[in-house]
Amino acid sequence: MVLQIKNLTKVINKNTVLSNICLDFSGGVIYGLQGKNGSGKTMLMRCICGLVRPTSGEIVINGEILGKDISFPRSMGALIEYPSFLNNYSGFKNLKLLASIQKKIDDSVIKACMQDFGLEPDSKKKFKKYSLGMKQKLGIVSAIMENPDILILDEPLNALDEAAVLVFKEKLFEYKNRGSIIIISCHDSEEMKMLADEIFIIENGQIINQ
Repeated sequence: MVLQIKNLTKVINKNTVLSNICLDFSGGVIYGLQGKNGSGKTMLMRCICGLVRPTSGEIVINGEILGKDISFPRSMGALIEYPSFLNNYSGFKNLKLLASIQKKIDDSVIKACMQDFGLEPDSKKKFKKYSLGMKQKLGIVSAIMENPDILILDEPLNALDEAAVLVFKEKLFEYKNRGSIIIISCHDSEEMKMLADEIFIIENGQIINQ
């Protein structure tokens, strides 16, 4: 699994949000993106997910150009900014709906993944009644449940309790050992150093350090 970002630039309303980003990502490595709010981290993640098209440059995944050969990465899980689900559906019903798109996993996998993070699959509680921590856990489960080749996680530790953080770290290293490309952002520089094998510093839409 190889992901290449070649001279990627994104301009919005004459404002350069990302400027000439060149990065290579390989499977079996956890990469960290670090930078202040507004530095371009989240925009770069959106571009990698295929949610935003770059103004110029390319994102190439295993030889296929995103936006040309493929519309979205073929196998990807993502949590970008705040988890968003259907408010009047339960957690399980939301995940089942997502899983129905690609039909890669069955109910038992969804339920097991929820239970790993302390979420009760049979609960009728609607998403709108979830606490912040529960919403974050559901967002993480939605990203990882289909065993993606590329995992994009924007501030995944937000609002997680200690037990959930430990489970999250275990899962992250499982995916690393499976050969997935993992890209995370995290405000806590100490946590980032513990999680990531390589860290890229973004400032004003540019990679300034590795």
